[in-house]
Amino acid sequence: MDTKYEFEANEERAIVYVRPVKVKDLPEEMREQAGDLKTLYAVHTAHGERLALVADRKLAFMLARENNMEPVTVH
Repeated sequence: MDTKYEFEANEERAIVYVRPVKVKDLPEEMREQAGDLKTLYAVHTAHGERLALVADRKLAFMLARENNMEPVTVH
């Protein structure tokens, strides 16, 4: 969860998808880092590449917007 990702700087705002991820479905190393959290929020590109995994939905949206991306929710 501490992996740095270099967000690309585009003139257009790329759409990224934010979705909840159950901690129990993650690899053991990530589950340990999640502590007592039951759900994390993943930010994905349109091609499905996971860019980030954060503690809450609001943070996922803020992260995307700070990197000139347009976040949308996926269920």
